[in-house]
Amino acid sequence: MRTILAVTVSRSDWGIYLPVLRQLQAAPGIRLVVAAGGMHQAPQYGQTILEVRREISTNLIETNFLLASDSPESIAKSVGLGVISFAQLYQAEQPDILLVLGDRYEMFAAAIAALPYQIPVAHIHGGELSLGAMDDAIRHSITKLSHLHFVATAEYARRVMQLGEEPWRVIVSGAPALDRIATFSPKPRETFYREVGLPAGSQYLLVTYHPVTTESDQADWQIRELLSALAIVNLPVLFTSPNADTYGHIIRERILAYCEEHRNARYIAHCGCELYYNAMYYAAAMVGNSSSGIIEAPSFKLPVVNIGTRQAGRIRAANVLDSGYERKEIIQTIHKALNPEFRSSLKNLVNPYGDGHASKRIARVLSTIRLDNRLLQKRFYDLHPLGEKDELKQELHEEHRVGNAK
Repeated sequence: MRTILAVTVSRSDWGIYLPVLRQLQAAPGIRLVVAAGGMHQAPQYGQTILEVRREISTNLIETNFLLASDSPESIAKSVGLGVISFAQLYQAEQPDILLVLGDRYEMFAAAIAALPYQIPVAHIHGGELSLGAMDDAIRHSITKLSHLHFVATAEYARRVMQLGEEPWRVIVSGAPALDRIATFSPKPRETFYREVGLPAGSQYLLVTYHPVTTESDQADWQIRELLSALAIVNLPVLFTSPNADTYGHIIRERILAYCEEHRNARYIAHCGCELYYNAMYYAAAMVGNSSSGIIEAPSFKLPVVNIGTRQAGRIRAANVLDSGYERKEIIQTIHKALNPEFRSSLKNLVNPYGDGHASKRIARVLSTIRLDNRLLQKRFYDLHPLGEKDELKQELHEEHRVGNAK
């Protein structure tokens, strides 16, 4: 019996994970253990641990290490507490494979804690870029701590290899979230509008805005510009909660105040995947800086106004319209997204993040990969070994020569 321990730390990874976990639960010879912590335990993010409990009835381990504050000091301390918590968990469970996903700091704690235990780590969604967030550094760090890489596209596979990972370790699986969308059936329109409290049949904007962690000192100005733009556009708005990132409470408090002042605005701390996909299905457009606008929204042919730098570097489909932070530009881009001609242009859009069969590919590899020294003992893979005529080598030589001359 092979024990695979999957770590989930937020609502965002849970919805992506679920198709993979279901495949592993059904796989012969696999004992799946799920460790749930981080944002799942925090009431302000919708107590998503309740959703995890509904899906995972056995072999669920709950761990609580996330501090309530979202200051830089508290986030750093949460990472340390997470390492301690996961170290204790690995000592007790002795998993054969650790499965991690994405780029959150809580997930990094799980990956680094596995290093001294020599547990093979499998990572989903490596190789991507999000240049406006500290997630970018975390994601690449997890790549170097991992032994298997399930990436969404061929471009991301090349980037993982560029980080020195051997090609045989890298599998282009596609994005698992698309597996759920492939079998998605929307609720009746009236039912959905009643559940979220929006005016029946209204044209609304779905807004998900997270802290830009490399620009955390600008969080208040950024959200005020966005809310001012939404007030001028004057459409009903369905807000979801920001992540537990640096100064996320500022964004959440501004959104709640906006909802108090605007009768056509609603805030939901946690939608759950089914309700969120329905929200994407019925929305006139999506606005914010969530990766779901980049990865999942193309499957719904949904226009997306992507604000700022948080998702800079990710592959985009034609449904994504980029905007700066200032309200004037946001308003202009929203109007473009709402143009019927633009929506019509997306009818044949193909999602670049996969074909809806990622979870089967991932589960197959995790169930059959040999757990031996070849898997554990990583070798650095050079994409192009430096030769005598290599331009980079010549540049480095020149810089060294100039440096010595100084």
